Formats: sequence, C-alpha cells, structure tokens
Amino acid sequence: MPAMATRTAPAFDVVADWERLPAGVAHRDVTGVAVDSQDRVYLFVRFPHRVLVYERDGSFVRSWGDDIFTMAHGLTIGPDDRVYCVDNGDHSIRVFSLEGEPIMTLGVPGQASDTGYDPKPPYDVHACECIAYPGGPFNRCCNLAVAPSGELYVADGYGNCRVHRFSAAGELIQSWGEIGTGPGEFHLPHGIGCDAAGRVLVCDRENDRIQVFTADGDYLEQWTDVQRPCDIAIDRDGIIYVAELWRPKGKKSFVLGEMQRDHPGRVTMLSPEGRVLDRWGGSSEHRHAPGNFIAPHGIAVDSHGDVYVAEVPYSFAIRPGWIPEEQGDHQIQKFVRRT
Repeated sequence: MPAMATRTAPAFDVVADWERLPAGVAHRDVTGVAVDSQDRVYLFVRFPHRVLVYERDGSFVRSWGDDIFTMAHGLTIGPDDRVYCVDNGDHSIRVFSLEGEPIMTLGVPGQASDTGYDPKPPYDVHACECIAYPGGPFNRCCNLAVAPSGELYVADGYGNCRVHRFSAAGELIQSWGEIGTGPGEFHLPHGIGCDAAGRVLVCDRENDRIQVFTADGDYLEQWTDVQRPCDIAIDRDGIIYVAELWRPKGKKSFVLGEMQRDHPGRVTMLSPEGRVLDRWGGSSEHRHAPGNFIAPHGIAVDSHGDVYVAEVPYSFAIRPGWIPEEQGDHQIQKFVRRT
C-alpha cells in the first residue's frame, strides 16, 4: 500500500477559464487530459480531433494529430514522456513523442476484435446483448495506464469487457474480464490507473464501481461509493481523483437500477484504501458554473498537485438535448492546490 503524507483532503481553487485558445483554434469536447514531466498540459479534443499542448498557465504551445484520429477518447503520458492516444473509433492506441512524432501503434487501426458487438446505432450501454462475449484487443478501447514496471494496461470498454496487459514494447501479455457485475466482470471498463504499489484500478463505469486488481489481474476488492467513474488520476501523496459522469433521472445503472433523481457530474477524492476524502461539483443547478461540472470525462494531476478536469458537454449533453449549446464552452477546468 503506498504511503501517504496526509489522510486529509487538500483544498483547491478553481480556474475555469484556464485554457487560452489562440485565434483559429477551437474544439467542442475535451475527452482526455495528461501532463508531461515538465508540467505542460496536453488536451485530447474532439471536433476536430487533435492534441493541444499548453503551459501550466494556460498559454498555448502547439497542436498536432490532425487527420489522424477518428474519435478522440483517452490520453496518457508515461514517465518516459511518451504520449498514448486512445482512438475509440479506430480501435487503436497510437503512441507519440511530446512533439507528435509517431513511435508505435497498439491494435490494428480500423479493425475491431470479435466480441459479437454490433456497432450500428442506436448504441445502448445498458443492453447486455450489445457485447455477446469477451474478445482480444481492441473493440472501442477507452483508456490506458502505465504501471511502475513500464507495462501498459488498457481498458477496452464500449465494444468489449476486458482489460489488456502489454509489455512496454507493446507485446500482449494477458487479458481478463467477462460481462457482468461480479468480481472481475465489467459493464464498460472505461478508465484505468496504476498506483505506486502496482495495483490496477479499473473504472467499471456502468457498474458504478472501481475494481482493484494485482498487476497480474487477480481481483482484490471493489470501491462502490462512486458514480459512473470515467477516469482516475493519482497524486504525489497517493490520493486518487475520480472523474464521475452525470447520470440523469430515468437513466439506469446495472447495479443501482433506474435513477429516481438527477445525479450530476462530480469529482471524488479517495484515499489509497478507497475511503472518500472529499467531493466537488454534484450540483444540478448551474452545471456550467466554475467548479461545477456537466460531463467529467478525463482527469490529470501535475507535480504541484494541481488537478485538471476534462469534459465532453457536446457529445454527452448538447447533442442529446440535455443542455443548451451556449453552455458548451465548459470543457476544461484547472483546480489549483493551495499550499
């Protein structure tokens, strides 16, 4: 179990307008966020799909990746400053240098693994028959984590129900996961992280839990005091930050059933043991106000302990008609840790 400097939750101040977009650059969603060894911040954005790079103060550095990605989803930067871009629509993970030079690719771009999944719309994450059986890498993969060993773990969720483990060189070591709500079973493994002890934390989104495994995929425990966990980040003290997606009234959970009230998006802070330390957001009123959330989807923490939360308001809330389009600029917020 990783040591913690403190068991109390740190405090933060929100900087909602942190991102300073230059003229001619725009996006409608920020699906993923990551930080490199110099604390530069990388955003994986949609419409158009590309990577945007910023300094800590929000000033723009560069962009890259145009005409490469089909559906931006997860973004991870490893200790070696390799940038892992998870393309949900292309069933692949492309690895780049910090400047956007290609290094390697996991999966076969454009080729989905066989899980019996029918990609024709409408897609319902609560229709069990969408995925008939587990398969290999990848079918609409979601996120990647880099372990302390350098090994890579991938949450392969929308069209699959598995976690895949790779060597640092991209060789498949093992896969685990089945469809369901029991230990080691998933309904949309969406986010994934590895802590300093090498444990693998999987955001089992539509089962409303985080499942904890050993590096070899052995089930350890589950944390259930979370809501639609999309992504996780771990800070220098071992505190775990969870981006939790909005579940509107009337929508279903595989374990909690139909929602009788609105459950807005939020961020939850957990101890390494899974105990809730604090929560932000979670208000149905003024979802687009600073410090509140519409659709938290990605999260990252830098070496100073500052937290970045990425949101997908267009894909999740504007397009379905849940919020007006003028609220769609609420896509990335920075939370500065108080010293």
